[in-house]
Amino acid sequence: MHDTSKETLLHARRALRERIEPAVAAREVSVAAVAWQAPGEPLPFPEAIAAAAFAPIAVGAPWGPPWSTMWLRFDVAVPEDWPGGPLELDVDLGFNRANPGFQAEGLAFDPEGAVIKAIEPRNSAIPLRDAAPGAAVRVYVEAAANPDIAGDWSATPTDLGSPASAGHEPQYVYRGARLVLRDETVAALERDWSVLLDLVDVLPDQSVRRSRIQEALARASDALDPDDVRGSARAARGELAAVLAAPAAASSHAVTAVGHAHIDSAWLWPVRETVRKVARTFSNGLDLMDVYPDFVFAASSAQQYAWIRDRYPALFARVAARVAEGRFIPVGRMWVESDTNMPGGEAMARQLVLGTRFFEEHFGTASTTVWLPDSFGYSAALPQLMLAAGARAFLTQKPSWNDTNTLPHRSFLWQGIDGSRILTHLPPVDSYNSDLGAADLARAERQHTEAGVSDRSLVPFGWGDGGGGPTREQIEAGLRKRDLEGSPRVELGAPDPFFERVREELPEPAVWSGEMYLEYHRGTYTSQARTKEHNRKAEGLLREAELWAATAAVRAGVPYPQERLRSAWESVLLGQFHDILPGSSIRWVHEEHEERIAGVRAELERVVAESLRALAGEGAPPAVASAAPLPVQGGSPLGVAAPLEADPAVVRPDGDGWVLEGAGVAAAIDAEGHLVHLRARGSERELIPAGARGNEVQLFRDLPNEWDAWDIDRGYQRLRLDAVTTTSVARDGDAVVVRRTVGRSTLAQRITVAPSGDAIDVETTVDWRETRKLLKLAFPFDVAAERALSEIQFGHVARPIHTNTSWDAARFETVAHRWLRVEDGRDGVTLANDRTYGHDVTRAVGRDGAVTVLVRETLLRSARFPDPRQDHGVHVFRHRIVPGTLLTGIAEAYALQSPPRTAAGRVEPLVRVDPASGVVVETVKLAEDGSGDVVVRLYEALGGRARTRLEPGFPAGPAVRTDLLEVPLPEQPADPLELRLRAFELVTLRLPVAARRRSAG
Repeated sequence: MHDTSKETLLHARRALRERIEPAVAAREVSVAAVAWQAPGEPLPFPEAIAAAAFAPIAVGAPWGPPWSTMWLRFDVAVPEDWPGGPLELDVDLGFNRANPGFQAEGLAFDPEGAVIKAIEPRNSAIPLRDAAPGAAVRVYVEAAANPDIAGDWSATPTDLGSPASAGHEPQYVYRGARLVLRDETVAALERDWSVLLDLVDVLPDQSVRRSRIQEALARASDALDPDDVRGSARAARGELAAVLAAPAAASSHAVTAVGHAHIDSAWLWPVRETVRKVARTFSNGLDLMDVYPDFVFAASSAQQYAWIRDRYPALFARVAARVAEGRFIPVGRMWVESDTNMPGGEAMARQLVLGTRFFEEHFGTASTTVWLPDSFGYSAALPQLMLAAGARAFLTQKPSWNDTNTLPHRSFLWQGIDGSRILTHLPPVDSYNSDLGAADLARAERQHTEAGVSDRSLVPFGWGDGGGGPTREQIEAGLRKRDLEGSPRVELGAPDPFFERVREELPEPAVWSGEMYLEYHRGTYTSQARTKEHNRKAEGLLREAELWAATAAVRAGVPYPQERLRSAWESVLLGQFHDILPGSSIRWVHEEHEERIAGVRAELERVVAESLRALAGEGAPPAVASAAPLPVQGGSPLGVAAPLEADPAVVRPDGDGWVLEGAGVAAAIDAEGHLVHLRARGSERELIPAGARGNEVQLFRDLPNEWDAWDIDRGYQRLRLDAVTTTSVARDGDAVVVRRTVGRSTLAQRITVAPSGDAIDVETTVDWRETRKLLKLAFPFDVAAERALSEIQFGHVARPIHTNTSWDAARFETVAHRWLRVEDGRDGVTLANDRTYGHDVTRAVGRDGAVTVLVRETLLRSARFPDPRQDHGVHVFRHRIVPGTLLTGIAEAYALQSPPRTAAGRVEPLVRVDPASGVVVETVKLAEDGSGDVVVRLYEALGGRARTRLEPGFPAGPAVRTDLLEVPLPEQPADPLELRLRAFELVTLRLPVAARRRSAG
């Protein structure tokens, strides 16, 4: 009997590290390299090789200023006296950390420019499969000197996130290359040994299984001759064979292991580097498919495939061939793995439409699984949208990051705001970067909440975030765990078949209703305010451009600018990636994106101007073009009409303050610029609590415990600063102007009556100079509300204001789109905005004992990692305070985002619905297929059943209802234009144009 104590495992681990792993290389020889440090941005292979001035590079030579590229050339001579066997060129670029994706990486090419595979810290070998003894082989490597911005994840501010500030010091030291002849028997022993040592660590100390593995390792250690590891490897494997062949228990958990590499489309690297990361990762997956016939690789994001199509066409063809085999799986159905909290309704729909169309156009197929493992919370509008885009299942693991509560299910039906339900899986492994190690698999089994009914979960495995993907070692580990005692069963597979099996095993899943709020990363609703402003403004312009271009096409025969609009959408959708729009990327990413979207906005303004000019001409009597779907001020919703004469607003002094009065609203501003009275004209209900002050600027210290740009921690509430040092209030025409000094920043406001006369507008200009501070704008309302209504895509959610439960308390910072609202049984106030997303709503007790609410909009933050100068500079925010009904508030919010434009002539809307019905027309466009059909997307906006009729304003053929992809639904109502909608139901209609006529206006 061998010793099975701690010493046995220590001996086995040392044998693995010092004897077995080095012996995997049966023969090896150093390979010299020549190098060229490329100037400027990366070049394609032919241009780089043509321009390269190669010179010898010594082992130990520094290389790589931040974000630079070095090309290496290796001329490999295989020794003639080597035996045949698998040959590899192993290259060490100077990897300084274990994790791939956050440091130097390389991509290997053959002499004709064909991609071979990537070089990563954990995957540094380039196969030379066609080489034989005596052969000469040339290999090129494009090495990227990406700086290690993540470092030790201490969130230390760094200037490496922009080429302008990163400096020119080399980041890495070249450590050389070697030609290796692998010993496959020793390599197999290494995997056997590693898997068993790994498994021992998760088994109970006194278990029979653990003892037997320890005994087998002791025998194998004795069989392994340290002076002849390769000669004794087969015998050592024989000693391990029995414990590796012991089958798993019948009740063992089963996992579907999906090869994967989460690749952030931008984060601690710019978009241009993501393009190269995708090429590296996809080539790694393809290389593994050549070796492992059961290996399946799933990759999301149509945008990333499009980059490969455009930059690496030969690699794209290889991907397409594997897709056709069912081994390379385009998952997700989305353009990018977007944020889902902040994109508008139509943008969220287009993420799914453009992604699904790309996959179907290029591969003839699209997975039915929406794949968003890392987005920062999930909107309750998503189930309806996913189903309408042809999806049948949804996967994420991000809720496992919650800081307070744990979701009670792992496989369940997720129900959205309209009642739609989609099968959803949260992998209990709690990772999208699993290595298929024993600890990961044990966690998956331990946390699988449906174990009593379904014994199956999904494990995405492979290096991710910065890409890299699975390694052969991970696959070999998975193969050994197909049926291994003490481990869950592992089956290499794909997402769609996994979900089909879950449906069979779990016929009555539990239901989770409403949003999946992430109790973490709450600062992402606010960080990088300019990026968020560009997103909101671009979304509004896209809506306008499509409406007016479609109207011009139908009424004036103007060609519809399909490609211009598609290009704009692609740019906007890329910017909604879950580290761009949330504001958690390096400065380079945000500066580049803001420049890109500024160009998109300018192009959309041109489309709008061209379309309106074609529709209404020039020089005619002035009119108002209103893209808003509900009437607010002048014009006709979705059309061009004569302006309405509005009663002029009144601004008059009142003691030390000012009174503002419009046709439907009255307000008072005190001498310090605070809103102290607010009511709807004709109502006696005062909406500001007695003695309270609205329009209050509040500054807080903002010191997250972990992730700077990502997090707002609850502790900020204790750290309010008395930072307003100077205030002045004066009248300027029809506005009350307030100026404040706040900390080191300045703030100026113009407070006016809104153009409709029914609301109060507050325009706030901030010159922001703070560091690690948080700025909020606060409004107390005398409304006994239990819930706050917040706009999301195609509807709204009602969140409790109280903190009765830990779930309620954890939502101390939440997200809304164009508006949020508080109301009681009789009255309410809607607070609309033109660019903000984060806010908080709390309750208080007024002087008279009545419950009131405090609504605070979060305007700015100033985190220091990963962008140490986040949001410094000038920002302009617009808010609209709307007393009255919810429908009035929604109408004003649309008008704030898409204010009326001055136009000429008169143009009837293409479509109309009863504005009082609560049905809102969100989108009017022409069909994606170029047929010229008019596509209308509308939804019920108030949260109840609605009935109305869509009236075309043009000669229309028979209408049909479609999915988001504009494909007719199999079941049609007798009259598709007669709308009977459930709460928040989304409907897409397709109307052929029977005849075109030019507008008489």
